[in-house]
Amino acid sequence: MALKVYADRMSQPSRAVLLFCKINGIDFEEIRIDILKNKQYTPEYKAINPMYKVPAIVDGRFKLFESHAILIYISCAFPGVASHWYPSDLFKRSKIHSVLDWHHSNLRRGTVGLVFNSVLGPLNGLPSKPEAAIEGEKILMKSLSKLETVWLKDGRFLVGSSQPSIADISLVCEVMQLEFLSEKDRDRILSPYKKVVQWIEDTKKATAPYFDEVHGVLFKAQKRIRERMATESGKTELKSKL
Repeated sequence: MALKVYADRMSQPSRAVLLFCKINGIDFEEIRIDILKNKQYTPEYKAINPMYKVPAIVDGRFKLFESHAILIYISCAFPGVASHWYPSDLFKRSKIHSVLDWHHSNLRRGTVGLVFNSVLGPLNGLPSKPEAAIEGEKILMKSLSKLETVWLKDGRFLVGSSQPSIADISLVCEVMQLEFLSEKDRDRILSPYKKVVQWIEDTKKATAPYFDEVHGVLFKAQKRIRERMATESGKTELKSKL
């Protein structure tokens, strides 16, 4: 029986799990949980993940949620996974865990706080929250600085590795959420961090061709959002001239 992955590709943790499965040639069935339509709250999905979040997996009778736990489980449960993703060496594993733990309290808080409150929330009918977006950007900038000076200090990939790990997959999918911003804002935020920008490109190459495939939904949404932003900006500019 194939592994079942319950996911929404608009979700960065979902993309991380799907990308990891595809890279490692794991036989799985992707089951979409449309979070914009609140499908995560159905009784059927609650039986799999009572936290109402994506992603989640079902492997036979075993159910698991939380993306980092899922990535670790898949790395250990499927023999075809290359060792560099989650090394057997205790010290290397512990460093990966330290990045994953740091991620949820820092980088993820920043991207979600900025992108949701400035772009995604208003697009889905929620009121704009400029103060929350500003606070999110502050957390994000501090997190990118730590990514640059600590986690990428000694190598092409996180924690000084020459090859990517599950931490690289998780964090790069998080940073890709910045594609929802205007191109100007995205470049303003990322351009000061040269190592981070290079790491994104290196991780894309290491996970090609699946990286672009898994992020296809994001790229399509990005195009629509940026076109809408340009239209609204044009209307505002026109009004100012009248």
